[in-house]
Amino acid sequence: MSKILYTLLFSLMFISCGSCSKENDEVDDAGEGNQTETPVGDVTVFTTTGNRAYDFQKSAVDYSETSNMSPTTIKINPSVTYQEMDGFGAAITGSSCYNLLKMSSGDREEFLKKTFSNEEGMGYSYVRIAIGCSDFSLSEYTLCDTPGIENFSLQSEELDYVIPVLKEILAINPDLKILGSPWTPPRWMKVNNLTDLQPYNSWTSGHLNPAYYEDYATYFVKWIQALAGFGIQVDAVTPQNEPLNRGNSASLFMGWDEQKEFVKFLGPALEEAGLGTKLYVFDHNYNYDNMSDQEDYPVKIYEDEEASQYIAGAAYHNYGGHFSELEDIHQKAPEKELIFTETSIGTWNDGQNLSKRLMDDMEHVAFGSVNNWSRAVIVWNLMLDSNRGPNRPGGCETCYGAVDIDVNNYRSITRNSHYYIIGHLSSVVKPGATRIGAGGYSADGVIYSAFENADGSYALVLMNNTGESKLITISDEENHFSYTVPTNAVVSYRWNK
Repeated sequence: MSKILYTLLFSLMFISCGSCSKENDEVDDAGEGNQTETPVGDVTVFTTTGNRAYDFQKSAVDYSETSNMSPTTIKINPSVTYQEMDGFGAAITGSSCYNLLKMSSGDREEFLKKTFSNEEGMGYSYVRIAIGCSDFSLSEYTLCDTPGIENFSLQSEELDYVIPVLKEILAINPDLKILGSPWTPPRWMKVNNLTDLQPYNSWTSGHLNPAYYEDYATYFVKWIQALAGFGIQVDAVTPQNEPLNRGNSASLFMGWDEQKEFVKFLGPALEEAGLGTKLYVFDHNYNYDNMSDQEDYPVKIYEDEEASQYIAGAAYHNYGGHFSELEDIHQKAPEKELIFTETSIGTWNDGQNLSKRLMDDMEHVAFGSVNNWSRAVIVWNLMLDSNRGPNRPGGCETCYGAVDIDVNNYRSITRNSHYYIIGHLSSVVKPGATRIGAGGYSADGVIYSAFENADGSYALVLMNNTGESKLITISDEENHFSYTVPTNAVVSYRWNK
């Protein structure tokens, strides 16, 4: 080969593989897409690799017309069914909304479409919001800081930030589900402990005074009704975010016995108001923060028939313990639902390094929850800024968002692992889908889950952490197709019967 020809070929290869050279910390301007044409084929495929050579790349493959003899075949089995799926998404905190509203309206619309639209984006379908402040708010506050439940009112963070953003998202995806959780009740409802019952005027820790159980239940009802007045329907609530965490910038300790008693007020209040809002208990870690008297927290509440009748199920975080706890709780209470409601990335786990985080978060967050009966997966902040804020002192000051936006222009966005793991689920698995059986090919580092959507289409999400690309064949009862899954990759498929 001549030197000139070799140089020309090398140059062409470099140009054609330009996307392969993206670094892990590269940012994309809001509104910049990965491709302009929609691929056509029997099966829609989305692919992301840790090195961003495939950046949620959409492609298509056709069914194979030859007989299948591949030893790397995954067979789905729709006759084996597990849980129904509610959705996948992220927390829309005050901080996330602040950052979103710093963007230009055009850039924000483009980002939200790419995130929440079923037709033009990832189809995120579930969000979590705070009832009052969280550690990612613009200040500490509740919705009734003046004593007396008659003083309840939405505050600036709801009216000026959260509600406007939710309305924009609902315009894109009207079927969005919303979960609400409080970080603290009004301080005038707090006491130091349930023995002394002394006032506890602090944002952090304390206990809910039993004398205010009825008022606090009314607080939830008023919040749900207030959002409904803006056309925002709340699908579910938890009584307390991280009830075993006395720290954080705003918090409350609520052991299982306290939550059980409060549910006996909250459940009837929601029911009598005709709201149809689901109630999930616990909302904390797999290991119950290593408190032996709090183990199996939700199950202990279920054992009380009066409380249990109002409870849909339990919510979990993964800051301690292992996702196998979900399977354990399902076996102890199979009639109750499970959802996963919070996880974080940050400086402590190299959270912006996609090549490191993509596989780990897909395995331990996405598959760890879904393959153990969780009906939903919700990660923490949808968007933080490049200074990891705004955040509150005493809360998480080292967290990254699912995406991070540059404070210098509020346009350049770094998309992190949590953004992709949710997108790979939400893009092909729609609310109302059922997780179904799948088996056959197995290898260390290959993990997958299959679903049948309510419209009859099939979906499969797979990760390849084997160190080499894999030609995987997927077979249903009628058709089969093959796709080469890159190493360190997540791939999502959706196809019709």
